[in-house]
Amino acid sequence: MQKSRLIFSRYNPSRRTQRRKQLALASGAGLCALMIGVTLLGTKYNKHIHQWTIGLPFQEQSPLLRGKQVKTPVLQLVSLPPQKRAAQLEALAQRQTETSFPLGTQSLDHVRARYLLAADLIEQKQGEKALRWLDGLEWDYPVLAGHIALKRAQAYELIGNKAKARSAWEDILKRYPDQPVAAEALYALSSGNSKYWEKSSEEYTSNPLMEMARHWYSFSPDDPQYWEQALEKFPSHPRILEIARQRLQEKPNQPQLMVVVARYAFDSPEITPILNRLVSQYGRSPRKRDREKIKPDDWEAIALGYWNDRKYTQASTAYAQAEYTPRNAYLSALAMQYAHKPQSAKRAYKKLVRDFPKAEEAASAVIQLAKLEPNEETIPKLDQVIQQFPERAGDALLARADILDQLGITHAANQARELLLTQQGNSDAAAEYRWQMAQVKARDGDIRAALQWAQPIMVSNPNSEPAREAGFWVGKWASKLGLGKEAKVAFEQVIAKYPQSYYAWRSAVQLGWNVGDFRTVRKFDPQVVLPVTRPELPVGSPALKELYQLGQDKDAWTLWEAEFQNRLEPTVAEQFTDGILRVGVGDYLEGISKIAKLEDRDTPEEQAQYQEIKQQLAYWHTLYPLPFAKVIEEQAQKRDLNPLLVTALIRQESRFEPDIRSKAGAVGLMQMMPTTGAWAAKNLKLDQYALENPNDNIKLGTWFLDQTHRSFKNNSLLAVASYNAGQGNLSRWLKQEQWMDPDEFVEAIPFDETKDYVKQVFGNYWNYLRLYDPQVAHQLAQHSASSSIAMRR
Repeated sequence: MQKSRLIFSRYNPSRRTQRRKQLALASGAGLCALMIGVTLLGTKYNKHIHQWTIGLPFQEQSPLLRGKQVKTPVLQLVSLPPQKRAAQLEALAQRQTETSFPLGTQSLDHVRARYLLAADLIEQKQGEKALRWLDGLEWDYPVLAGHIALKRAQAYELIGNKAKARSAWEDILKRYPDQPVAAEALYALSSGNSKYWEKSSEEYTSNPLMEMARHWYSFSPDDPQYWEQALEKFPSHPRILEIARQRLQEKPNQPQLMVVVARYAFDSPEITPILNRLVSQYGRSPRKRDREKIKPDDWEAIALGYWNDRKYTQASTAYAQAEYTPRNAYLSALAMQYAHKPQSAKRAYKKLVRDFPKAEEAASAVIQLAKLEPNEETIPKLDQVIQQFPERAGDALLARADILDQLGITHAANQARELLLTQQGNSDAAAEYRWQMAQVKARDGDIRAALQWAQPIMVSNPNSEPAREAGFWVGKWASKLGLGKEAKVAFEQVIAKYPQSYYAWRSAVQLGWNVGDFRTVRKFDPQVVLPVTRPELPVGSPALKELYQLGQDKDAWTLWEAEFQNRLEPTVAEQFTDGILRVGVGDYLEGISKIAKLEDRDTPEEQAQYQEIKQQLAYWHTLYPLPFAKVIEEQAQKRDLNPLLVTALIRQESRFEPDIRSKAGAVGLMQMMPTTGAWAAKNLKLDQYALENPNDNIKLGTWFLDQTHRSFKNNSLLAVASYNAGQGNLSRWLKQEQWMDPDEFVEAIPFDETKDYVKQVFGNYWNYLRLYDPQVAHQLAQHSASSSIAMRR
C-alpha cells in the first residue's frame, strides 16, 4: 500500500500593509490621576501602562473582547508539537512593530506568539524562559490578562521562588477576584498547601518599605470570606470542587458542600459515595430542617448522578423526591423499569397517567405500560392516547395491534395496522411496520413485494430510523429486478439525505465510487487532510474562546467548567461546547457522547438548533476525531492496513480511551484480550509492553487485525466481524450461510452485537473518509442536497 498522505491545509490571512498610527489621548482629571499612579508605580511598568492607556478607549471595540474569532498566522501553528513550532513562534514574538496597539493583526499575532511560547515552556518545566515572554504581556493582551498572571505564578513555582510565587498568587486574588483564575489562586494559597507558609526568602524582609506594604495588604486565603466568595462565584470550578472534597474528608457532615459536589460533579466517577452519604444523612432524616437542606432541584442532580452510575433504583427514589413534574415522574418510573422492577414501574406509570393526564409524558407512560402489561385493560388507555396525542397515535396504534395479536384477536389487530398506514402513515411507527413487512417479504423471497413495502418509507417517513436502511435496500432490490434507473435514484437519495450513514457508504459503492469496498478497503489509500485552525466555540467568554483557539485545551477546559453552571438543563449550544472541550482534553468517551446525544433534543426549537449545528464541520470533526493519528499511521503502514479503517475500529472499540476495560477483560484502544496481546507480542518479539499504552496497544492490535485479514483472504467485512465475534463463530456462520451477497451476509449475522459492530465500524470508516479525504468530500457534496456550506467549500 502506498504511504497515506497526511496533509495540513494552511490558512493564509492577508497582512496589513500599514500599521495604525498611535492616537492622542484626551486630557482631563481622570488622565492626570492615572499618570500620577503611573509615576508612583516606578519605572518598570511605565512603558506597559502607557501602551495600555493608548488602547484602553478602544478595547470595547476589540473583536477578541467581544468574543469574536480573529485569525492570525499564529493559529496555523497551534496543531504542531511545541518543538516544531518554537522557532516560528519566536520569530513572530520578537518581530518589532511600530506600535504595540493591541488591536492590530500583527500586534495580536505578536502577543499570541508570546503567550504560546510561555505556555509551552511551562509545560517543558522551563519557568525562567517563560517569565521573559510573560513580562508585561497582560497590558498588550487584556483578553487573557488573568491567565497571564496564572502562568506567571506557575513559572515562579517551577523555578522554586516561593516568595514570588506566593506574591503572584495573592496578586491574582487582588486583581482578578471576579475571574475564575481566582479559584486557582485560592487553591494554591490554601493552608493545606504548606509551601507558601514556609519562611520565604529574605527578598521581601530586606526591604522595609516593601515589608510595610505587604503588611498593609496582607490577608489569609484561609479567611472564610475568600472561600465563601469563590464558592458563590465559581461553584463548578474544578479547584473549588476539589477543595470541597478535601473539606468533606476532614469534616463529612457538611450538607452545603455535598450539595455543591452533587450539582456540579454528578458525572464524576467518585460521586456515588457522596450521594449516598447526602441522601442517608439528610434526605432520609426524620427532622424536617435536615431534609430541607436538599432542595427539589438538588434532588434532580442527585438523580442524574445515580442514573449516570446506573444506580437506577436510587435514581428513581431521587426523582420521586424532586419537584413533582410530569418529566420527573416519568423518569422515576423509567428508572424502575431499567432496574428490572416491573411492578414498581407499572405503579409509577399509572400514577403519572392519573395525575398528569394531559401531559405528553402520560402518552409515553401508557405506551410503556403496553409493553409491561399487554392486556385488555391497557387497550382503552391506548385509545385515549390516539385521541388526545396525535403525534403519538402511531405508536399507540402499533402497540394496540401487538396486544391484540397476543390476545389472539387477529382481525382487530389487522384493522389497527390498517389505520396506522392510512391515518398515521407519516409516523415513525408506520415506518417501523412497513420495514418489518418488507423484511418478512424479502426473507420469503418475494423481492417485488418487499420493494413495494419499502418504497413508501423514503417518501412518507424520510426522517424515521429505518429510512436509510430501507432506501439502500430499495436500490438493491430494484437492481435485482432489473430496474437500474430506480436503483440509481434510490442510492443517490440515500447519499443525499443520510450522508453520515453506513448505508450511504454502501450506496456509494453500488454507484461505483472509489471509496473502497469490503474486499478492497484494506489497501485503499486515502488522502487525509487535517484542519489546522480551529473553529470558534459556540458559547463562552472571550477568554475561553481565545484559549481554545490557541490550543490551550487544559486551561480552556478548566475555565469552561467554571463558566458552565447550567449542567442539569444545558442549552444545545452549551452541550455542543461541552462536547468539543471534552474531546479537546482527551475525554473522548464523554465528549463524543455529549455530541451524539444532541439529536435526542425533543422540542422544535432545540431540534432546529441541532439541525443548524449539524451543518458545521466542527460537529462532525468532534464526533469523529483523529487522536493517535501518528502511531496509527505508522503501524497501519507496517501492516499494509488502511489507517482510517484502523481508526474506525478503535473508535468503536474504545472511543479512544487508552485505559478502558471491558467486562470480558479486553484492554485499551483496540480492546485486546491479555491472551491475544501476549500471542501478538510473542510473534512481534516484544518482551516489554503494556496494553494500556497507546503505542503498544495499536502495535499489537494492528498485528492482530492483519492476521484476521489474512485468515479471510483480505476481506475486511469478514476480518472485522471476526475481530468482534471470533474466528470460530465466523467460520460457522459462513458454513451455515455458505456465501451470499455481502450486504445480505451482514444482515444475516446471527449475533446482533456483531451485526451492529460491523455496521458501526464501516460507518465510522465512511465518516472519516468523507470528512478528511477532500476528493470524497467534494464528490459527496455534489450529490448531497443536505451538505453543509462548509463542506461545499
